[in-house]
Formats: sequence, C-alpha cells, structure tokens
Amino acid sequence: MDKIGSEAGVGSGTGQHTRQDTGRESGPGHWRGTFSALCALLVGIGLARFAYTPLMPALITEGWFSAGHAAYLGAANLAGYLAGALLARTVAARTSTRFALRAGMLLASLTFFACSSPWSFAWFAVWRFAAGLSGGVLMVLAAPTVLPFVPAHRLGLAGGVIFTGVALGIAISGTLVPITLDLGLMETWISLGALAVLLTALSWYGWPAAVPDSQPAKNACPVASLPLKSLYLEYGLNAFGLVPHMVFLVAFVAQGLEQSLAVGARYWVLFGLGAVIGPVTVGYLADRVGFLRALRLGYVLQAIFVGALFFTDQTMVLVLSSLIMGAFVPASTTLVLGRLRELLTHDPAGQTGGWRLATIAFAVGQAAGAYGLSYLFDLDGDYTVLFGIGGGMLLLALGLNLLTGRRP
Repeated sequence: MDKIGSEAGVGSGTGQHTRQDTGRESGPGHWRGTFSALCALLVGIGLARFAYTPLMPALITEGWFSAGHAAYLGAANLAGYLAGALLARTVAARTSTRFALRAGMLLASLTFFACSSPWSFAWFAVWRFAAGLSGGVLMVLAAPTVLPFVPAHRLGLAGGVIFTGVALGIAISGTLVPITLDLGLMETWISLGALAVLLTALSWYGWPAAVPDSQPAKNACPVASLPLKSLYLEYGLNAFGLVPHMVFLVAFVAQGLEQSLAVGARYWVLFGLGAVIGPVTVGYLADRVGFLRALRLGYVLQAIFVGALFFTDQTMVLVLSSLIMGAFVPASTTLVLGRLRELLTHDPAGQTGGWRLATIAFAVGQAAGAYGLSYLFDLDGDYTVLFGIGGGMLLLALGLNLLTGRRP
C-alpha cells in the first residue's frame, strides 16, 4: 500500500502536486480528507461497480432481464467508467474539484434508487452508465485532492487507506446483497442506495478546499519508447483479462454451476479479501525482485487462475482463482505504475502524462472486454469460454512484455 499511497498523485491522472510539508492544511484535518476519499472509492467503485456482480444472477432469476441483457448492463458500467476518467479533469476545471467529488458521489447514490424497479433495459443501461461515469470521476479526483494535505511521513498509510475503499466495497456488497435479497430485489437496490447516501453525507465536509499548490499541472507527454508503448497495451489486455471475474464470477457460480446465489456471493467475498491483501503482498514482492519481474509473474499467475476456470470448476480452484484475481484488481495497478516510473525515471514530468495514458488504456480494455464477452455470452451462454479468452489475453500481455520489456 505504500507504493500506491506514495504514487497516488501520479496514478490519479490529474497531475503532480507540489506538497507542502509544513503541516499547513486548508479546512478539515488530513484524516478527514482521507476518510472522504475512502468513502468516494467505496461508493463510486466498490458499490456502484462491484455490487452489480452479486446482483446479476438475481436480476436474471427474478425475470428483470435476460442473461444477455444483464451482461450488457455490466458492460455499460465499464463504458461509463471510461467516459468518467476522460471527463473528470474537465468537470473539475469548469466547476471545482470539491463540487465534482460531491456530485459524483450523489450521482452514484442516485443510480441505486433509479434501478430499484424493473424498468426498461434502456433505462437501466443509462443508469448503469451513469454509475460508471461517477466512478471514473471519483477514481481520478479523490486521492490527489486529499494527498497534498497529508504529511510526507503519512503518505503511504493514507494512500493505503484510500484505495482500500474499493476492496471494502467488494466485501460489503458480497455480504449485504445476499442478506437483503431475502427481502426482495427492490429492497436490495434501495439498501445499497441508502448506504451510499450515508457515506456521501459522512464525507461531505471532509474534502479540503483547493489551494494554489494543489491545482493540477498540465500533463507532459512522455517519450514514447517501445517498452512504454507495450506497457500501455499490456495494461489494456490485463484489464480485459480481469473482466470475467469482475463481471461474471457470481453468475458463473450461481447460474453456470447451478449453485445458489449465497454460494456465489461467498466467492465474491473471497474476491474482496484478495483485493484487500493484494497491494501489500505484490508491493512487497516488487521491492524485492523489481517491478519488471513482478509484473511478468503477475501476468503468469493471472493467466493461470483465469484460464483454469475454462478447464475445471473444482472448489479449491474456484477459491484460489477468486482470491488471486481479486488481489490483482488493485495489484495490477501497483505493478504497472511502478514499472512506468522505472521506464520514466529520468522524465518526472512525463510520469503523470504516462499514467494518464495507461489509465485510459485500462478503461478501454475493460470496456472492450465487457462488451465483447457480453456479446459472446449472449450468443451461446457458455461462461467457461469467457474465462478461457480472459486467460488468453493475459498470456498475450506476457508475450508482449517478454518481447519488448527491458530494464531502464
């Protein structure tokens, strides 16, 4: 988590900040701001995106949507995330960062209530897109708004706390959804919305006011070396490879393997547990062996544990696959960010622009994977093929890295 925390200013895609280590803060203390940023990622990513995965089988069994339409709704969220990541800086510049963050959390909360009744597919698609849009804005803006106010010796801890919001959202959704589904699907959506509203209210006054030294700088374009171009493409392929678990895992267990939704939700909790421990474990490994080797090992592990579900549905394989792929949802970001910094060691100004391009590549890979795999699933309804394709994309990322990667 130290890796994520210390580099969140770059990872946000909003520009580097000049930090003041004099202890000056504008408005609330830095821990209030850190808590607000955690809530933002919990609402915008952990709930608005990942709560849909355990909800997807219920939407199908309750007759709200067909399996194919439910998959497309998951893809709409990832398309919205891409749009939000692209538009976040523009929205913040034309209004204010604080306004954009509050509006993003309010919009994410509203989407749950909008989806609480079985309206048309088009209605749901619009609101799932809006949920993704809010998540993209919050992911880009939350951490860099807060971290300039954190003392230098607390950056690692604060960054770790902020990005844990995603993992907490996964774990909470995997626990809350099965419980509230006993009351009804409408009640589940409303419960998630109520939780999002509560978190929005708790974070409302925690955002620091903008100060001159926390304004985003113009992104510089890094030198486009072959390893760097390959890294962007690899990150997009990695995002594609994560889609089968991010979108289809619970439905695969509950529908494809004909087990209950409660069983599928337990695997989703394991996925969230992996997301909690992933950044720390992978960051520790990268410190020991270097980011290039750790990145290659990450591609190998992901390819194995995504592709394995194409061949077997044994319980132990499902457990390991859920844990490991959950870990790499945030850990892949840690590895690619560290590798990018290695490649741009002598171009600090270009690191911010480079990470912005990498973030866009990841969002494109997610959206392409979600829509492409949803289309394939709509054709034949075979979940295992989706995991096989995901594993293949990760092997392709590994092959590109082996061909082009080199130490800086």
